[in-house]
Amino acid sequence: FLVSVCVVWLLCVSVMLCSVCTAPVCTNAQVGCHAVSLNNLFDRIIQHSAKMHRVSNDLHQQFELHVLPSRNQVGRGGHICHTSTIMTPNGKENAQRMAREGLTQVILQLLMAWTDPLMNLHHSSTNVSVDMSSMVGELRRGVQRLAEKMHTLGLLTDPDSSVVSPEALMTSHPVPWRLMNLYDILYCFRRDSNKVHNYLRILKCRIVPEHGC
Repeated sequence: FLVSVCVVWLLCVSVMLCSVCTAPVCTNAQVGCHAVSLNNLFDRIIQHSAKMHRVSNDLHQQFELHVLPSRNQVGRGGHICHTSTIMTPNGKENAQRMAREGLTQVILQLLMAWTDPLMNLHHSSTNVSVDMSSMVGELRRGVQRLAEKMHTLGLLTDPDSSVVSPEALMTSHPVPWRLMNLYDILYCFRRDSNKVHNYLRILKCRIVPEHGC
């Protein structure tokens, strides 16, 4: 039954992702893509992050509704997330005071940290045909393009920093994700997807405040 619940909502992921599929986006004038404004690029990425968080929240709620009651685990605490060592700003005000480079870096770190856990969830779930990690991967690549464009416009410093290469940011986690159960993975993914969405909105308001902030 758990698999069937996941299948239904993972299929919803594919529908949601298709709704934001667009032609290739470039930061400059490469062949085969069309340039978009910084504001439009922010809007696309924030829209994608909102859908990712909505799906993660739905998955978590469905798990609590259909699975946990039979296991007498509703309301249990003690969630331990493998991303707990990533230094994220606590609260909106701290995020607003954080340097642009640092906030972009945190967003990429969180997205990178979820690639393997979601890929493993896809491969270990029978008949689950939708790879959840693709959702995170698309968002990560979008944020990387955003960082490149902001650097091109002189809004970010140090083009060779780990902001553009998030793989260099990953640190060893004291809580390996392989030791987390499914409920903790869904709980932590919901928490981190919410952080990513909020940080992206804050970053946009700091970079292009004239557009809806």
